[in-house]
Amino acid sequence: MEYDFLKQFSKRMKSVGMYSTLIKNSWQKTTWKQYGFESMDEQVNIIYSVLLFIMEYSLREQPCTIDDISVFVDDICNRYLKKGLSYEKSGELAEFIINVVLCDEGRAMYFDCFDFDEREYKKKNISYLSNEVAYIDGEIKRTSYKLTDNGYNLVLSTLEVENNLKLTIHEMIFKMHLERATYDQALDEVKNIFNMLRIQLQKIQEAMDRIRRNALNYSVEDYEQILNENMLTISDTKHKFMEYRRIVRNRVKELEDENINIKALNDEDLEKLQNLQEIERYLSRSIDEHQKILNKHFDLKDLYSNELEQMSKMTLIKRFSLRNDLYDKIIEHPGNLINVNMFLNPLFRNNPKKIYNLNKCIQYQKPLREKNDENEEEQLDFDIMDYEEQKEKRLKKKLKKYKSSMEYLVDKAEENGGNLELAAMCDMTEKQKKTFIPNAEIFKEIMVEFIKAGSIDIDDLRKERKNIVADESYSFQLNEMLLKIADERKADGIKKVTIRKCEDGQVVCFKDIYNEFGDRRNIYCSNVVFKFEKGME
Repeated sequence: MEYDFLKQFSKRMKSVGMYSTLIKNSWQKTTWKQYGFESMDEQVNIIYSVLLFIMEYSLREQPCTIDDISVFVDDICNRYLKKGLSYEKSGELAEFIINVVLCDEGRAMYFDCFDFDEREYKKKNISYLSNEVAYIDGEIKRTSYKLTDNGYNLVLSTLEVENNLKLTIHEMIFKMHLERATYDQALDEVKNIFNMLRIQLQKIQEAMDRIRRNALNYSVEDYEQILNENMLTISDTKHKFMEYRRIVRNRVKELEDENINIKALNDEDLEKLQNLQEIERYLSRSIDEHQKILNKHFDLKDLYSNELEQMSKMTLIKRFSLRNDLYDKIIEHPGNLINVNMFLNPLFRNNPKKIYNLNKCIQYQKPLREKNDENEEEQLDFDIMDYEEQKEKRLKKKLKKYKSSMEYLVDKAEENGGNLELAAMCDMTEKQKKTFIPNAEIFKEIMVEFIKAGSIDIDDLRKERKNIVADESYSFQLNEMLLKIADERKADGIKKVTIRKCEDGQVVCFKDIYNEFGDRRNIYCSNVVFKFEKGME
């Protein structure tokens, strides 16, 4: 069985080896105690401080001598770490960190990394610092230290790349390899992108599980952070990946056509074809993960809001956490298990058995509701004509709302030269919003009918109306309403309406919209483009 995920294993292990070798050189060195560094945590903190100091000098291309490092170590030990070291002791500590911990007293450092392709261990050289001769003030010869590539990778892997930039960086590297036709490296990058999307999806799921357990244990800062990460992930990822997938499919088609014409591909082109097909597969999976993240993003927001709302209703109910109030207490004091029945007894109380009382069947049965006074009477009028008239008025009023909404849509499209995106209508005043979206149900019905229609030809509707004789209807019909608006606006000369969904996957949100029951809610829908074409009358 082949394990694709182990192909870059030796490269991963070299990154691990950089940490492992550093810890090995520092671990169990009694010299640390002479300077007051007892714990491993203190040792690692000052080692990385020195590495960052050397990196700053390396980036500025300035000589970094042992005297510079000694001054830095003396400053942080006395001002921040409160070690109270003299300058001489600080200089000795700096030399120990440079020569013993980071350079292993001049010996070459190696880490054995297993290569699953060749099925053997390979020694990988580890080197954090390099030195060179530098002349201070033009004549004093000194040794200057700077970071190697391994040293830069070690330090930069800690914080220099923020989480919200990692996906962007991998996407840029993938694009570069795709343009250079280095498909094997592009495949590695698209795998990294897919893994990052999968990790983000798992983070959302874990956050939802924590909220379900106890929303109060999930801080607002954590909630804000994961929402920002979600928005950065889903902002334009889908559009880019769909474009990359189109490019990859075109290149696959080119290679396959070449295979048909030449009857055979050489080994290099065959490998390219296989890598391109694998890249296409991972891009499709990444697009699916993007959609899942988008759905989970809104689920998370709804869940957090609902849980906090439920919490506010249950402030008088005391809740217990089994993890904190039971498991942790038992782990701290196992002897308390003797009294665990006192904690669990309420969970096992059975409902009392129901017993039928025969005396009840011979008692005089009293009505549960008191009788209304005889003087209180209600007159009901079953006039069918009046009922139909009231019903007709309600339907006409509702149709007027449909018409006002569609007229507002036509007006906005004309202001924009006949083309209008739904996303451009989010910023409306309350009066405009009430006209365009009378309630959620009417807006939904209009948009669904538009999308189902796709394209509407006004002239065809007029011809159809001439050939059909129909009674006046009070139910909403998109074609009839649009034709009526076009007839009333003959000067505008609307000939055709085209509706399509945007391929960018953008989600449009209209906030604080009333439904037919008077409740406020937010409406999320796909972005739609309307195109109104005009002709000469």
